[in-house]
Amino acid sequence: MEKINNRDFISIKGANENNLKNVSLVIPKNKLVVFTGLSGSGKSSLAFNTIYEEGRRRYVDSLSSYARQFLGGTKKPNVDSIEGLSPSISIEQKTTHSNPRSTVGTITEVHDYLRLLFAKIGKPYCPTHKIEVSSQRIKDIIDSIFKIKEGSKLLIFSPIAKKQKGTNKNLFNKLRQDGFLRVQVDGNIYSLDDEINIEKNKAHDISIVVDRVVLNEESKTRITESVNVALEYSNGLVDIKLFDEDKIYNFSQQFACVKCDFQMPKIETKLFSFNSPYGMCPSCKGLGLIIEPDIDLIIPDKKYSILEGAIDKMPGLSSKNSDSIAWQEFCALMNHFKIPLNVPIDELLPNQIDIIKYGSDEEIEYTIFSKDNKKHLKKNSIEGLITRLARLFVETNSEEMRQWYSKFMSETPCKDCKGQRLNKYALAVKIDGLNIHQFSSLSIEEEFNKIISLKLNEEDEEISHMIVEELKSRLGFLKNVGLEYLSLTRTAETLSGGEAQRIRLATQIGSRLTGILYVLDEPSIGLHQSDNTKLINVLKQMVEIGNTLIVVEHDEETIMAADYIVDIGPYAGDRGGEVVAFGTLEDIKANKKSITGQYLSQEKVIKVPNFRRKGTGYNIEIFGARENNLKNIDVKFPLGKLISVTGVSGSGKSTLVNEVLVKSLEKILNKSSVKPGKCSKIVGTLNIDKIIKVSQSPIGKTPRSNPATYTSIFDDIRDLFASVELARARGYEKGRFSFNVPGGRCDKCQGDGYIRIEMQFLPSVYIPCNHCDGKRYNYETLEIKYKNKSIADVLDMRVTEALSFFENRSKIREKLQTLEDVGLGYIKLGQPSTTLSGGEAQRIKLATFLQKKPSGKTLFVLDEPTTGLHSYDIQNLLNILNRIVDGGDTVVVIEHNLDVIKCSDYIIDLGPQGGNKGGQLVACGSPEEIIKNEKSLTGIYLKPFLKK
Repeated sequence: MEKINNRDFISIKGANENNLKNVSLVIPKNKLVVFTGLSGSGKSSLAFNTIYEEGRRRYVDSLSSYARQFLGGTKKPNVDSIEGLSPSISIEQKTTHSNPRSTVGTITEVHDYLRLLFAKIGKPYCPTHKIEVSSQRIKDIIDSIFKIKEGSKLLIFSPIAKKQKGTNKNLFNKLRQDGFLRVQVDGNIYSLDDEINIEKNKAHDISIVVDRVVLNEESKTRITESVNVALEYSNGLVDIKLFDEDKIYNFSQQFACVKCDFQMPKIETKLFSFNSPYGMCPSCKGLGLIIEPDIDLIIPDKKYSILEGAIDKMPGLSSKNSDSIAWQEFCALMNHFKIPLNVPIDELLPNQIDIIKYGSDEEIEYTIFSKDNKKHLKKNSIEGLITRLARLFVETNSEEMRQWYSKFMSETPCKDCKGQRLNKYALAVKIDGLNIHQFSSLSIEEEFNKIISLKLNEEDEEISHMIVEELKSRLGFLKNVGLEYLSLTRTAETLSGGEAQRIRLATQIGSRLTGILYVLDEPSIGLHQSDNTKLINVLKQMVEIGNTLIVVEHDEETIMAADYIVDIGPYAGDRGGEVVAFGTLEDIKANKKSITGQYLSQEKVIKVPNFRRKGTGYNIEIFGARENNLKNIDVKFPLGKLISVTGVSGSGKSTLVNEVLVKSLEKILNKSSVKPGKCSKIVGTLNIDKIIKVSQSPIGKTPRSNPATYTSIFDDIRDLFASVELARARGYEKGRFSFNVPGGRCDKCQGDGYIRIEMQFLPSVYIPCNHCDGKRYNYETLEIKYKNKSIADVLDMRVTEALSFFENRSKIREKLQTLEDVGLGYIKLGQPSTTLSGGEAQRIKLATFLQKKPSGKTLFVLDEPTTGLHSYDIQNLLNILNRIVDGGDTVVVIEHNLDVIKCSDYIIDLGPQGGNKGGQLVACGSPEEIIKNEKSLTGIYLKPFLKK
């Protein structure tokens, strides 16, 4: 065999990770390589679990054993050898940070450069008087004074106290002893030889009259000496008043406002960090938010009166428990202010609502009765709902109660910093009229334009040149990966997986590293077709500077742009794990075994439906949606249809569906305490009785969860095994066949099937349990057999195999059939949930819902359900969604995939752009109607797909 050149190729031999079947492959370096194939075929096992993991392992193993303890060690992938491997960086679909302090600005490091820019050329302004706060040398002060008209009569003041209460007798005595003759108090001049009587409880402004002098060259020395004296006594301040005019010139040696006591600390980069005590807002500790009781959560339905139960959710204040002291006190508060208990909350006056919320500061006389009917007279202030809940939340020692109270609280912008996270000194510094928060709140595109159009003086231009160039570069990279609609203040925890991945991608581009192997997981997720070209150009740019990119991807446009394609399959699970085809686009198209090639060559296509459903005739209508960037829009969701909500990234799709529609319906239908996105009203909710969100999140958090347990098939199987004659003879019940409870499971591994062995600085080793041989159950349980198969054998069956095995058991067969129908015949019944892809988890959830009889009044919501799905899988997904809608229910999907969009009955297209330029309803109607709308970007890209 010809030896592979390790400088130009990566050679993989004998990869057997997860479902891979002894895969051997040669991949060219310095190319854009796409791994594609069906969901669950083994793409990620080869790209991430084998290639990237081996690259990471080699790096970590090169470190000392001490360092490896902190990095957690790495597991050697199940592969014979990998040669030609470069240093590897993984960019996956994971939200970058869940820390509320992390923002787009901090994780891209753009905020660090902004902090440096503001520290070096920012100008502080007094927040009260809006004038620039500057520091002046004595020479500058004297030069400014001598710009006043020559011959002017001057009074030189030293302002020693601003807004200071007291008679200030001691101060006046000290000034007399120091030889001063006069002082100015609140604008009036007094002789220090006289007794000066001023009000003790009033705040006073006091200045020393240092000198009276005529402005000319002969008096320059005298004026300079007087200014020095004034600066010494006032800690760097001096006021000059023209004797014949009512005009005052204020000067300062400090960064202090000359009109008030606002004084800037030293301006340095840490002042602009909301993660530093030096810069953060002291009230919210740099979070910009505080958690407070929310009256909308305490009183979710304001159509009811207090006696009708409007405040029943508040602890101790249920109208049904009129004996409680808290209820009696609350009624006393209402009686004192003559607030009726039988009038709906939304009909009360604003001042009455304030009393209900905050109670009374004044003391109230009232009577309460104890449980033994004893009368008690009281006189004190009474809490309102919000003040009571805030006190209970702080005082309780029970974490359970604190969690319960928190259900009635929500995050609100900090009242001190108005959500800007920084203290008043950091926010006082401005460039081009904007402080650092205002600068960061612009969209990335707006901020980029602001940076390139900055008008600076020559000195600031020279100081900031390198910083500005770095900002242009980093903001430009973020624009190029389709994130121009984001702002730097956007918290990282609110980013989608695709957005977080593209941010990391932009950061890596900015590093300009070469010779690196990057492994990316579907970077096109969440991108509209109009932004795809930008992303592909960025990927190619990374290759051009000398890197290798392995991209796990299903997007047709990205696949067609690849230099080299590896198609893994042919199917998923045990029926996948092989390299079906590799080479150029034409090589893949020409390979008849490649399902990907069949879709690329259009031998296979997802067909446009023959007709669009008419629906039930009922609608859910949202009026005045204005959450986040939505521009007060009215949107109609026709029921009994497959509805796609489309638009460019950041256009408002997720806000409309997840924040406004879903949360409003959850509050109405489920009496949930969630706070919906802002809208004027929502009508038509009587036409549905249930809302179900179907996400790609795992079906369980532990390996114990599996498809059989999630779909409840395992309950029926355990019933069946408990009915076997030997099981009945031994007295075994259903619980005997559970691996989650003691009894039938293996005692050594406690039903896990494996033993975990800690290896200190090496990764933990998992070995099959030698008591049960990895079967999870003890010997006695495994003796119970149905058709010669134990319960462990059944869990090891694929769905297709189990369907045949249980053909005479209608209840089990029907549930298995739904899994088969959604294209999951290849998964094993006992396959741990942690090994399932997002697409597989989503289809298992849909299969579970398909087991139930359709009500015709259920609304299903899916957010980008095609994530991680091949065209073959998308066809299966569409089959399920169509089956749900044909049963009379409604499906709403947030989607960019044009195959799903073209198969929809109704499209709601938002835009026209993202961020501040989005949030409008651009078009709505059938796909045929959307393509006729010239304003719709979706329509432009959809048009050729309708002809397929």
